[in-house]
Amino acid sequence: MLQTAMRFSHTLLKEVIQTGDTVVDATMGNGHDTAFLAQLVGLNGLVYAFDVQEQALQNTEKKLVESGVREQVRLVHQGHETIATIIPKETTLRAAIFNLGYLPKSDKQIITKPDTTKQALDALLARLESKGRIVLVVYYGHTGGEAELAMVQDYCQQLPQEEYSVLTYQFINQKNNPPILFCIERK
Repeated sequence: MLQTAMRFSHTLLKEVIQTGDTVVDATMGNGHDTAFLAQLVGLNGLVYAFDVQEQALQNTEKKLVESGVREQVRLVHQGHETIATIIPKETTLRAAIFNLGYLPKSDKQIITKPDTTKQALDALLARLESKGRIVLVVYYGHTGGEAELAMVQDYCQQLPQEEYSVLTYQFINQKNNPPILFCIERK
């Protein structure tokens, strides 16, 4: 059976993340990806998790404590556009994940935006190690979603193939705008 975009995102990350790595959850949301990443990096690794919403931090904190992985996570109550100032330039990253759109069961007016996502991508690529991956799961069925999808697609298509491999993964016969996954891998 084909994997959903979310499940495939985890498969792509699991292939490259090792114990002790430093990784980023650029949109912590309800903490599912943050907890997943924390389990992969183990006690010697570090997860930076970003979100602008207090509710996301509370949900993630609870999830991490329940999962027994709170120690290896740094929760950042700021948008992912601050990655360049929060994560030291000399830090190398093995992987990052984005879920672009809005926090489920929350205010649908608070959405990720193309300009801040581009800033985050620029900062992550500058720190991404060889064979590292950035996975973006783009939900675009809401107001503003199409613009962000277009930015991500343009951004990815312009990456030089000598340095990066980029794939997209999507279901093309499903209703209600199923998410589209992008994966950027540094060669």
